[in-house]
Amino acid sequence: MSDTLQSTDVVIIGAGPAGLFAIFECGMLRMKCHVVDSLDAIGGQCTALYPEKPIYDIPGHPAIDAADLIANLERQAAPFSPVYHLGQQVQVLQPLDNGGWRLETGDGTRIEARAVIIAAGCGAFGPNRPPLEGLANYEGRSVHYLVRRRQDHAGKRVVIAGGGDSAVDWAVSLAEVAQRVMLVHRRAKFRAAPESVKRLEELTKTGQVELVVPYQLAGLEGADGQLTGVRVVDLDGRERVLEADILLPFFGLAMTLGPLADWGLNLDRNLIAVDATSGATSAPGVFAIGDIAGYPGKLKLILSGFAEAAQVAHAIFPLVHPGEALHFEYSTTKGVPGT
Repeated sequence: MSDTLQSTDVVIIGAGPAGLFAIFECGMLRMKCHVVDSLDAIGGQCTALYPEKPIYDIPGHPAIDAADLIANLERQAAPFSPVYHLGQQVQVLQPLDNGGWRLETGDGTRIEARAVIIAAGCGAFGPNRPPLEGLANYEGRSVHYLVRRRQDHAGKRVVIAGGGDSAVDWAVSLAEVAQRVMLVHRRAKFRAAPESVKRLEELTKTGQVELVVPYQLAGLEGADGQLTGVRVVDLDGRERVLEADILLPFFGLAMTLGPLADWGLNLDRNLIAVDATSGATSAPGVFAIGDIAGYPGKLKLILSGFAEAAQVAHAIFPLVHPGEALHFEYSTTKGVPGT
């Protein structure tokens, strides 16, 4: 915990793609940024949920892995020396008499800024955990709710539980590197993209993936945090044990706005209502971009968040540089500092 009061031009809450690009856009307008994120690493859902999955709708990249996109955005922001406060959640957002804002995190970090950009995606999120006895003893070692690196599962016996896109996609992907992949679901039908389901069926026929249906998780076996088996049970109560080194339960995410819900912003169905032309919220000096921002015609796409980051940076400029005229220049004309 730090008692030091820090000061900057803009605080960005959320280090996902939109938040990272906002650093660049603010930097190009001579505005310094601090960035706060509840996760321990930058990248938001791109890092936490699908770092090795390709994204196909980023302009100029026919396909780019989520982790590579985040690495590029980090490099793009680096010339502007952003200060990251990771693994911290903003608890307090308080207006100042001079028109700025003071933020305080649960770890005691205090920051004052002229403006705030909320780029918090869908809010704070965490996995829906299966109700298994002793689950916490295995979490982080042999039970994981995301796949950071596919190679970590090479040669392992992997049990995947779930019936959605994440479960199916990772069953297909890990079949290429794992010793064995078993997919547990309570029914034979999967709620995933048709092409992914088709590929899963092909791998099942060749024996690269075993479908364990209709079953659901019933218990864990192992010691000292390392799994040796996963118990499953069918609809008639019949039980079997799947020999396993790793369990990946993909039962979706629990989303919550957290403290953000108490900041007095104009919320509409868990989204922050903003002016579509500027990203301004109902609180002067507070702006929102990305999936958390709502307005008529909103498209929840990464590229929409990028455009919103540029709009918000221009809207914030007169707050940080009052009385100074903003002469818009293309990056091809002005360049990037230090490059």
